[in-house]
Amino acid sequence: MENEKIRIGISSCLLGEKVRFDGQHKLDRYIVNTLGDYLELVPVCPEVELGLPTPRPALRLVGDPDRQRLVFSKGGEDITEAMQAWAAKRVRELEKEDLCGFIFKKGSPSSGMQRVKLYDRNGIPQGKGVGLFARAFMEHFPLLPVEEDGRLHDPQLRENFIESIFTLRRWRQALAAVQPSLSGRVVQFHSRNKLLIMAHSPEHYRQLGKLVARAGNLSADELTQNYQQLLLEALQRKTSLAKNVNVMQHILGYFKRQLSGDEKQEARQLLDRYRSGQVPLIVPLTLLNHYVRKYRQDYLQQQTYLEPHPLELKLRNHV
Repeated sequence: MENEKIRIGISSCLLGEKVRFDGQHKLDRYIVNTLGDYLELVPVCPEVELGLPTPRPALRLVGDPDRQRLVFSKGGEDITEAMQAWAAKRVRELEKEDLCGFIFKKGSPSSGMQRVKLYDRNGIPQGKGVGLFARAFMEHFPLLPVEEDGRLHDPQLRENFIESIFTLRRWRQALAAVQPSLSGRVVQFHSRNKLLIMAHSPEHYRQLGKLVARAGNLSADELTQNYQQLLLEALQRKTSLAKNVNVMQHILGYFKRQLSGDEKQEARQLLDRYRSGQVPLIVPLTLLNHYVRKYRQDYLQQQTYLEPHPLELKLRNHV
C-alpha cells in the first residue's frame, strides 16, 4: 500500500490530450514524466465534458469577481448556468475518486485556479477571475491540496504541494489500517509527522498535540475529523527558512550529549549557510540524517520531515 500511486485530479490538456479550444494540448512533461512515476492522474476537461466540441470558439470570463459569467468571446453566448450545474455534479462524482489533490490549468476560464483574465464592461481584462470548475472544486474540497501547472515551476510551491499530497496519502493509509486501534493509529501518525507539521505551522503543531492528548476521550469521528481539519490547514501554510531552521535546531537538541565539538560546529555552520541562502535544505538535512543513523536515534528515524517524499524528485535541492 505504501507504494501505491497517489490519485490526483488534473486538467486533461496537461496530459497531452487535444481538448483545448484550438484543438491542441498543453502537455506538461514534468507532471507526466517526473511526477507521473508517483501519481495516478485522473483527467478532467470541463468544456469537453460539458459537451462542447473540439476545436471550439474561445471562452472568457466577464463581469465582477463575485458575479463572473462564462461566455463565448465572439458571439457572447452565456453558458454560466450550464457550466455551474455540470461542475456541481462533477465534484460530487469526484468524491468517489479518493483524490489527494488537483492540478489545474493556469489561465483557463473553466479550470484556472486564480488570476484568470476577467473582462469588465469595457472589455478590459484584469487578473481577478477564477475558473468556474476550479472554484466549484475548491469550494467543495476546501482543504484538499491544489495547484496550477504554472505555479509548479516555483520550487517552494512545488515542494509544498507534493509534500502535502504525500502527507495526505499517509494519513489516509493510517485511517485504513487495521492495527492498532483508531486512536492508536492517529497518535502513531502524529508522532511520526510532528516535525513536518512544525515546519509548516508551529501553531497547528501545538493544537494537534493538544487534540491527540485527548484522543481517548473523543469519539472516532470527532478525533479523525478534527485532526484532519487541523492537519490540512497546517499543510496549507508554507514552510520557510526560519521554520526549517527551527525544526533542524530541534533535531540537533536530540544529540547534544553525543556530538563532538567539531560535529556541533559543522552542523551550526551548515544551518547558518542554509539560513543565509548559500546552500539548499538538502545539505543540512543530509548531515542530520547521517547523525540519526550514526547514533541510532529511533524517534528521529521515524520522522517523515527528514524524507517526506522521494529523494529522486530533488524537491529540497533548490536554494
